[in-house]
Amino acid sequence: MIQGFSEQTKPLTDYEDKVILPLIVQGLHGKVGKYKAITNKAMCSALKSYGCKIDSPRIRKIINHIRLSGMVIGLIATSEGYYIAETRKELEDYLRSLEGREGAIHAVGKSLEKQLQLYDK
Repeated sequence: MIQGFSEQTKPLTDYEDKVILPLIVQGLHGKVGKYKAITNKAMCSALKSYGCKIDSPRIRKIINHIRLSGMVIGLIATSEGYYIAETRKELEDYLRSLEGREGAIHAVGKSLEKQLQLYDK
């Protein structure tokens, strides 16, 4: 779990694992190409219309689980939503984007570490 986000990042419940996860995986397999992207909000609405109990943070957790488990190969996300990359280059570009964001978060962390020293004075 991530500190400050314990509810959102707790492990999947049995319900999420056995009911929601298979539905999301099944739905994502049809989302090949950016033009077929589906947003978190649309996913949430579709699942709720089937009577599922789910919210946006938990969908993100399930998507993270899907990605880490390799259940949907090439699953990426943009402002248009989640979809499966059509080409190797598209996946490589997304990977570079993740690395850039990772670097930006790391830089903020380093800056805050320096600022933390000011509290000791």
